[in-house]
Amino acid sequence: MVNNVQNPSVCVFDSGIGGISLLFECVRRLPRVDFTYFADNYRVPYGNLPRAELIKRIDEIFEEISKSNPSAAVLACNTATAQSIDFLRNKYDFPILGIQPAIKPAVESGGKCLVLATPSTVKSESFKNLLERYGNSNTCVVACDKLAPYIEQNLLNLSATGVENLLPQCKADSVVLGCTHYVLAKKIIQSFYDCPVYDGIVGTADHLKNILGICDHNVQRAQKIAFSGGDSYKNRKVFNYILMQEEVLSP
Repeated sequence: MVNNVQNPSVCVFDSGIGGISLLFECVRRLPRVDFTYFADNYRVPYGNLPRAELIKRIDEIFEEISKSNPSAAVLACNTATAQSIDFLRNKYDFPILGIQPAIKPAVESGGKCLVLATPSTVKSESFKNLLERYGNSNTCVVACDKLAPYIEQNLLNLSATGVENLLPQCKADSVVLGCTHYVLAKKIIQSFYDCPVYDGIVGTADHLKNILGICDHNVQRAQKIAFSGGDSYKNRKVFNYILMQEEVLSP
């Protein structure tokens, strides 16, 4: 747990727009916290990169993040978490949280569990260990090399057919979204497989809350949300789009 300060500052990072789904959940749950979203949209996708190049790119951005002296940083990217979180934690002295595919609750729900993830995540030791620990003989893993780039490029005009054409054609009793980009197409994926869909968004936001030691929602001033790196205009636009979608769905 970090020292409880009046308005903690947290940096959230993803290669592109995928992590904005996690940013939104963190903002919603932690109104006392200021957030800066760092992205690298012009070099998406990360999911097809070799580990050495991936770590080099992420470390360049974390050098910038470290200059802001954050209370914590969040890797809002399954691929980045799987391939680089140990390296980053060894180098930087602020708390760094990651996100992992929610395999455990999906498998516990019974039946066939389909895990969708990027090629880099699937190849990582972290993912293999997670699968070995919580998966079973009914757990099927599929590396989707084109789904994240498609969502990154088309979110504001997302086509159900376009997403479905990039999904494996199979039966499943549960689906795990092993990439935060996929969460932005969760409704389409859930409709396609007609079963429960799991992701690590809420669990990661709750973990951040615990790390920061925040147990109340007293707000002394307006929350600050900033966007840095990559296509900041696009990322802010996507955040506002998610915000509007949630407001429409709220009772």
